[in-house]
Amino acid sequence: MPKPATTAKTENKSKEKVKKKTNGVSVLYKVEDNKMSRARPTCERCGPGYFMADHNNRHTCGHCGFTRYKQK
Repeated sequence: MPKPATTAKTENKSKEKVKKKTNGVSVLYKVEDNKMSRARPTCERCGPGYFMADHNNRHTCGHCGFTRYKQK
């Protein structure tokens, strides 16, 4: 089976993959005056173990899909 012809676009792409920086648990908590507080709300359906993602105009649970819109 013949190989497909390569184009200029595929030849110019670098073969290195950029490693994506992952955020750890430290993003989810704030430490102030030796007290730890949660930076994001927890899901009402799933319980205290599930944080909600902070989007531009809403908070969304990645586990169950529950969405709460932010007040203006």
